[in-house]
Amino acid sequence: MNRVRGLNMRRWVIGLGIWLGLAGWVWGETPSELQLPARQWLLVDFTTGEVLAEHGADERAEPASITKVMSAYLVFSALRDGRLKWNQTVPISQKAWKMTGSRMFVEPRHSPTVEELVKGMVIPSGNDATVALAEAVAGSEEAFVAQMNAKAKEFGLTATRFVDSSGMPHPDHVTTARDLARLAIRLIRDFPEEYRLFREKEFVYNKIRQANRNRLLWLDPSVDGIKTGHTQSAGYCLLASAERNGRRLVGVTLGSSSEADRVDAMLKLLNYGFQNFDHFKVARAEQAVAELRVWKGASERVAVGVLSDAVVTLPRTALANAAVRFVGVEPLVAPVRRGQEVGRLEVVAGETVLRSVPAVALADVREAGWWGRLVDGLRLRWRQLWGR
Repeated sequence: MNRVRGLNMRRWVIGLGIWLGLAGWVWGETPSELQLPARQWLLVDFTTGEVLAEHGADERAEPASITKVMSAYLVFSALRDGRLKWNQTVPISQKAWKMTGSRMFVEPRHSPTVEELVKGMVIPSGNDATVALAEAVAGSEEAFVAQMNAKAKEFGLTATRFVDSSGMPHPDHVTTARDLARLAIRLIRDFPEEYRLFREKEFVYNKIRQANRNRLLWLDPSVDGIKTGHTQSAGYCLLASAERNGRRLVGVTLGSSSEADRVDAMLKLLNYGFQNFDHFKVARAEQAVAELRVWKGASERVAVGVLSDAVVTLPRTALANAAVRFVGVEPLVAPVRRGQEVGRLEVVAGETVLRSVPAVALADVREAGWWGRLVDGLRLRWRQLWGR
């Protein structure tokens, strides 16, 4: 009876924190200085990579089970490369079976498929499933962890060091909020189909039904992943991604003191980003925004723009007054290659430069013949001497 009362009280506290977070969304809370119940946090725009809010984002901390995002990346890579198959069965070692903490409840006498183990790792955060997959990919968890650290180095996650595959407590098993956001963005971009597993709300294995530990999947329809984490030393942690009206944000909160605080912190962080910032399209792909004079070229002018849509993230308060101006390279001398950077597109409000993106040539311009080069050479010399 006491256990039931305790569980009901815990649900009530979590529910209250969730209600308060959602209330902030509905009522349009836009704090001038964001305060969250977490030790570190970071919010990044997925499309532009711009940081919208941060606090202690480069301070090292234990990631707990968020570690499994890197483990998932390596497993997805093995599946993509054909080193694993979704329907292949995996023997369960004693090490995997004896893992403590959150589990999928695999047993040595069973041989689950890779698909079952992946779901067991992603949805109920099974430490046993993670170790079994690590052994299937690399032969041992130790060899798999070496691959995790190599991949972290490849991704530029300079503050990250893994000691195990599942996120068990260890003082040397560390990362930062910034590194975790970068990792999440890589996984979502590189494995968009596999990423869908992170939004599944429950998983049944061996007649045991377990819920996804990311409670935001039930509370905010825009949230579609990615991973929770908790140990006594790490606190309550959350790496989440949400998409609203075509905009995706990635948030990280580390070191909350309770599950309710973890939910509250992430709701506030995501709502703050969606409410106070928006995308501003600087230029469309392949659309000329200006022309530049080309000296000593077979053509006198070249169209300038971007090869893919250029988008930046701006505070909503700046959107109404934002404009784009082109600042080009002078003088631009042939030959010019398509895609060559020839200037920049500045997003300005008045004379204040808010953002800047490279502008490139949209076509090749080869050199002119000897006579054209001679004439333009003389003209350039005249300009340099007389400023005309």
